[in-house]
Amino acid sequence: MNIQILGPEQQGKEEFDGGKIMAQKPLGFSGQGAATVRLGPLFYWAWGRAEKAGGIGFHPHQGFEILSYGIAGHGFHRDTLGTESTLQAGDIQLMQAGSGMQHAESVEAGFESFQIWLEPYLNEAVRREPTYSLFKHEEFPQTDQEGVKVKTILGEGSPIGQLVADARMLDVEVEAGATYVHRLLPNRTFAGLAIRGTGGSFLIAGHEPVQFVNKDFAIAQTEQEDDIIIRAADETLRIFLIEVPTEVDYPLYNKAR
Repeated sequence: MNIQILGPEQQGKEEFDGGKIMAQKPLGFSGQGAATVRLGPLFYWAWGRAEKAGGIGFHPHQGFEILSYGIAGHGFHRDTLGTESTLQAGDIQLMQAGSGMQHAESVEAGFESFQIWLEPYLNEAVRREPTYSLFKHEEFPQTDQEGVKVKTILGEGSPIGQLVADARMLDVEVEAGATYVHRLLPNRTFAGLAIRGTGGSFLIAGHEPVQFVNKDFAIAQTEQEDDIIIRAADETLRIFLIEVPTEVDYPLYNKAR
């Protein structure tokens, strides 16, 4: 088992609309400063926050499966499929870009979200019709036990059933002093981004705990089945978790660092 902690200085950064929207990128594009630029089919992950109302004009996408997850405030989406929709806290919008589509985004001050790209086999994906779907917060399964709240974005019970790429996504809140246990199987990569609270520790049986703080990005990989134990420090920890295959059985886009 290997756990790597990357602070904000080891993640990518980008600003949009003259700095109105700022993004911290655990997985960014070439030249944006990220120490790691992909994890298996997890191609891109940006954490965007709007200091002021702003937007990003129409721009194209093709092939990738792109999820936007609302954390706070309101964002507004338009695309060349004729869609107009509003993304609120807890909602997910999914673009399966297929043969190609364009979209534009506008946001109010205080809007906060993730944008996450998953990579299916692109040679097949670009032959599919592009689609857009919006899923509301209350549609997703949620549990609350022993100081741990778990919302399943991708995984068992999720309303998002049409993804081609293999991934699990969880929005987890761990109360101060409580623990969350995540079972990681061989050939799987775990990635976690702490977005609220002071931080905590990752613990693997037989290993010393690894400390992390808010805004840190954690990556774990294992060659055998292991439990990752996440313990919150002195505040409720909110951490977003993504699990993907370490390797896939199709060629991936050559993404340069």
